[in-house]
Amino acid sequence: MPISYKNQRITTKRETKMKKTLLALLSAALLITVTQPAQAEDQKVLAIIDTAIDSTKFTSIVYEACFSQNLSCPNKTNFMEGSGSASAVVWPKSVNDGTYHGDWMTKAALKVDPNIKIVFVRFANVLPTGSSANRPEALISAMDWVSKNADKYSIDAVSISQSAVDKINIGRCSTDKTVINSVNSLASRNIPVFAATGNNGLSDVVGFPSCTTGVIGVGALANNTAFEKATNRGPGLDLVAFGKISITKYNGTQFDLSGTSGATVVSAANYVSKNSSKNFQEYINSLPKIIINNVSYSFN
Repeated sequence: MPISYKNQRITTKRETKMKKTLLALLSAALLITVTQPAQAEDQKVLAIIDTAIDSTKFTSIVYEACFSQNLSCPNKTNFMEGSGSASAVVWPKSVNDGTYHGDWMTKAALKVDPNIKIVFVRFANVLPTGSSANRPEALISAMDWVSKNADKYSIDAVSISQSAVDKINIGRCSTDKTVINSVNSLASRNIPVFAATGNNGLSDVVGFPSCTTGVIGVGALANNTAFEKATNRGPGLDLVAFGKISITKYNGTQFDLSGTSGATVVSAANYVSKNSSKNFQEYINSLPKIIINNVSYSFN
């Protein structure tokens, strides 16, 4: 027997057919593996961490999750993910209630670019009345979840239109390892975190989490030469944008959003929409500059 045939055996027609089928399946699997990341990279995905959202009202929401401290996620626990998880079990009667803040932020982002896809993460404790109380512990967990799932959902940027300026929360900016590690992990993958500096009218401090090193603190402009009066503008204010944007409330009435919340989500959506290079520093360098009180800021 020739050496080239050593340890070989005759292959039946059935085995040949099975091999062809297996090869076809392997080829299809490889094709999916190759094409899926490319499709994901073409999407523009913004993660919004906020109060709550009724995802049935938005086709742009591709995934959602919930963190709470009072067992108020729709599954009656403090964590839930998947369809419907970021919703409030009961929505407040007043469409001005803060629970609808997530609805406003989502609409503002989509006004910048209707083609943006959104991963929405709820961090609010929703009460039986539908009103909500935002908890920093849940916000920290939400930031950690986004950091760990950013690649899975092809997230390009994070928007946090929330701010707390009390002493305990300001302290978290330099001491909370989960927040610091989440921001650093996202930054290492060129995924910027935009956060509102807050609307307390303070000139020497910005709120949590915008005071965390690496977070892009966003302030709101009243015009080309002045901040909105309420904007916190201490160290950590990195970027400015007009906070006013007209959206539609949950009940369909028109509403002029203002403040650092609007400025933040608009800035984050602009980055996701317009930054084709996917490089944050290049994007910042390309922005025009505006001088307010002798300080130069990037203007988004």
